[in-house]
Amino acid sequence: MLRRLVRAPSSSPPWVCSRCLQQSQKYRRFNSSNSSALYGLSSARAKDDDATLRSIFDNANVWEEFSRASKKNAPTGIVGNRYLAHPDGFLDFVRVTLQRCHAVVARVSAATSIHEYQSMVKDLDRLSDLLCSVIDLADFVRGTHPDRKVQAAASKAYAIMFQFMNELNTTTVLNDQLKKAASIPAVWSSWSEQEQVVANILIEDFSRSAIELPDGQRQRFVELSNEIAHVGSDFVERMGPETSYLKFDSKRMRGLDPNMARALTKWGETRIGTMHHEAQVALRYVDDADVRRDVYMAVRTANRPSIARLEKMLKSRAELAKLSGYETFAHMTLENKMAKSPEAVNQFLGALAEDNKLQVSAELQELLELKKADAHVDNNPNRINAWDKFYYSHKLLSNMHHKNRAPDFLSAYFSVGTVMQGLSRLFDRLYGIRLVPRETQPGEVWEDGVRRLDVVSDTDGHIAVLYCDLFSRPGKTPNPAHFTLRCSREISPAEIEDMTHISHPFSSPLEAATSGMAASFNKATNTYFQLPTIALICDFSKHQHPRPTLLNFNDVRTLFHEMGHALHSFLGRTALQNVSGTRCATDFAELPSVLMEHFASCPSVLALYARHWDTDAPLPMAALESRLAIDTRTQPGETEAQILLAMLDQAYHSSLPLSSTFDSTAVYYDVYNSHAAIPEPAGTAWQGFFGHLFGYGATYYSYLFDRAIAGKIWSDVFQKGGVAEGSVERKNGERYKNEVLKWGGGRDGWKCIAGVLGDERLAEGGESAMKEVGRWGVREPGGS
Repeated sequence: MLRRLVRAPSSSPPWVCSRCLQQSQKYRRFNSSNSSALYGLSSARAKDDDATLRSIFDNANVWEEFSRASKKNAPTGIVGNRYLAHPDGFLDFVRVTLQRCHAVVARVSAATSIHEYQSMVKDLDRLSDLLCSVIDLADFVRGTHPDRKVQAAASKAYAIMFQFMNELNTTTVLNDQLKKAASIPAVWSSWSEQEQVVANILIEDFSRSAIELPDGQRQRFVELSNEIAHVGSDFVERMGPETSYLKFDSKRMRGLDPNMARALTKWGETRIGTMHHEAQVALRYVDDADVRRDVYMAVRTANRPSIARLEKMLKSRAELAKLSGYETFAHMTLENKMAKSPEAVNQFLGALAEDNKLQVSAELQELLELKKADAHVDNNPNRINAWDKFYYSHKLLSNMHHKNRAPDFLSAYFSVGTVMQGLSRLFDRLYGIRLVPRETQPGEVWEDGVRRLDVVSDTDGHIAVLYCDLFSRPGKTPNPAHFTLRCSREISPAEIEDMTHISHPFSSPLEAATSGMAASFNKATNTYFQLPTIALICDFSKHQHPRPTLLNFNDVRTLFHEMGHALHSFLGRTALQNVSGTRCATDFAELPSVLMEHFASCPSVLALYARHWDTDAPLPMAALESRLAIDTRTQPGETEAQILLAMLDQAYHSSLPLSSTFDSTAVYYDVYNSHAAIPEPAGTAWQGFFGHLFGYGATYYSYLFDRAIAGKIWSDVFQKGGVAEGSVERKNGERYKNEVLKWGGGRDGWKCIAGVLGDERLAEGGESAMKEVGRWGVREPGGS
């Protein structure tokens, strides 16, 4: 397939306008007087950029002044794409892009010479990039832009290009030509390692789209694919409980917050919505064990239509895999992942469960001691039931919270601007790159509060563009996310020349080739590169000036996590977009983001930036350590829950759904009662709420897998020998960048891990390597 579904300028512009450089002097109170020595900032420009970065997020007056000048300039398009200066521009963008796509298809189809075959991978990668340039950006805009006309135009552009992409994915001549090129020794040997990787990716993706099946079977493949997409979407969107509401005598609700209890009670009867927040609260607070049991059973039991949709999706996936020549859907899905096979995944999960077992037992023993201390005669004091766990875990954590300050105490040390400043300082220390505020042009951003940051390297200059949409507003999704709006890719001279033959509104062929978006010149290759363009979305509640928006520590981790994805895009600037940045194997994609969570709680990193928003006092580390201890106390149980879900995911994507007697509830019980520390009570059917089965079928293990690898890299590279300052040492950052980040998806993940850890035993992967990663276990960042 030509689009890989992974979870996408003027010369030497000033990074900050002169007005902002002058303004930054007024806000020097945000920085210590010896910031250059303390933070390693190498120049006056770097120090000014550093001060401005914090103040544009934290000081409303500075942001208003910073953004005002740009409103006087000539209008541009969304994220700099000049076609998108108005809604109708989406159709112009599609028209020109389709022209360019047809030209590439014609060139590939007509290739006959060795020279023409040698350029085929770059041609097909360019074709893929053209498709993504519309599809990724239109998909982002239709879900983010507040203007309905813009949303509608983006949706139309998306639909046109998506249909064209599907046509190309079933165009046999592209597959035939690529396979022929790869079979010619003189062609294959002329390709770079990256080109060979992309060639194999595209050949595999074409094969997965059933392009080589006979017509009848190919039609069935298309039918099954469409059915899976439709039923899967229905499964996620329409899942519901068997029982929507429960009613209890209000006298049985002792322990529930009185205000909530009053709001839910009428005529002495308390009504609990099983899919609402009050159900989770009841499981944590209500003293009556029988009430908790009834609530637990209801929130863990999906209705029959939800389960029917799930089973239909699983059966269709199993049939699709068989039709494609695979033993199971898991075999089909995992073939091009690091795991390679379901057997290897199960080796990993088994080893991880074994590593986690003793910690889970210790956690349950603590809960059991609490239960014995307040058990009623009929409350099974010698056993923790499934409906007891949330209640006694909450008691345990409440006891810990009681010994510490209020949970929001630490927020004063984590303003949004301070954290962004800390990220930039950390990146400067480790990789020699900084986040530099840049004025936006009219129409460039989808909301006035979106900040643009240019990513600047001390060796390569401007390397990426980052749009930060961090503050909440009506209608905005609450889910944090990283969007690749455009990938890195080399722009060939021939491609620029081609634009002289196509009608376009730009002043130069280079601008036309990039649609006006940011590009840079690479002296080493004497070619231009399109710069990766990223959008980072969060939903932080905005405070009123003069107090900046303050983050709790979970928010800080979230920002570090999403910036880890962005970092992969910044530094994974490959010549081919199919392997740029986060376009890598699914079970490798979360590694940079999970590793960043370790930096978020590291004292040496926090010392770079964590200061009180008003007094500039440094963060009291003892208070943070107490906060982290609360997080790590129940981590083994959380890890077990994720292991069970990953095991269930593998079981559902095995050969089991092909059986005429397949029962997803029976499989669910088999997994849970074989591996869970607390048995699942009879009568539940939670699998009907497992929405991730649609988007992450057979790959749900990935997050656990990357957590284990991230923990190992953190301890063996950034904390090697117990050197706490290793987390901010350039040599460690360079090692991680050169072995992992810079490759994007252009190098096998196992080779990346073997390289950064210095352990060649892992280089070939396989079941033994998966089992070894499982033995490493997973640890909460900041924990032991």
